[in-house]
Amino acid sequence: TYHVVSGKVMSSAVKSGPVKTVQGGSARLNARGGKVMIDKATVTKADIEADNGVIHVIDTVIMPSKGKM
Repeated sequence: TYHVVSGKVMSSAVKSGPVKTVQGGSARLNARGGKVMIDKATVTKADIEADNGVIHVIDTVIMPSKGKM
């Protein structure tokens, strides 16, 4: 859950800055010029609605920072 945030967040609502993850850690969101990134991963497909939230496909694996496993 180190890569999951609470709520239903559509890509159009993403604002740059830190966000708290479900695990209790934090990730850095960057939204600029129609491009959304979380830490160093780029969102390649956004806003896939599911029964329990929204899925955003990224181009790399996000690993928790040391001490957060």
